[in-house]
Amino acid sequence: MSLQFNDNGVLPPQDYPMTIEQLKNSLLVHGPGEDSPWNSQMRLMLVNNLDVLVNQLYTVGIDEIFIDGSFVEDKANPSDIDGYFVTDPNKLPDIVTELNKIDPHKVWTWDWNDGIYDRNSAKAQLPMWHRYRVELYPHVGQGTGILDEYGNEQKFPAAFRKTRDTFLPKGIIQIIK
Repeated sequence: MSLQFNDNGVLPPQDYPMTIEQLKNSLLVHGPGEDSPWNSQMRLMLVNNLDVLVNQLYTVGIDEIFIDGSFVEDKANPSDIDGYFVTDPNKLPDIVTELNKIDPHKVWTWDWNDGIYDRNSAKAQLPMWHRYRVELYPHVGQGTGILDEYGNEQKFPAAFRKTRDTFLPKGIIQIIK
């Protein structure tokens, strides 16, 4: 799949289904051109880390996974990959238990009491971010903490399909097998 940033430095609005291998070989890792200050090495490391977490999600039966954030924008040095996965809220506690049995670092938590202060971002970050520089949140119908242009809290699909500063529509990546 050929990706291209629009004049706003984002992917045109739609979902872009990609495997991890396609992602590794895409514009999002290799950059928009030879003269770009693109940090392909950092971006590949982020995708390799994402691959670990995605495979853990596949193992517990989750296959609706989306990524966004500065990683899917025309930014040379994203600090992480943001994303979400779709799951049944009633099954989430059991899924988290199973994910933490798989992950040697036990990073599957969204309890901010488990957050660890990061001086570079000047805020607490979840264990998943500290270990993998990837944040994958469960989408079970809850808000994201991200406000829209009117000050209303958004849910994951809506929050990921707009830029956070200008609220312009943008595309996101759907990770597929």
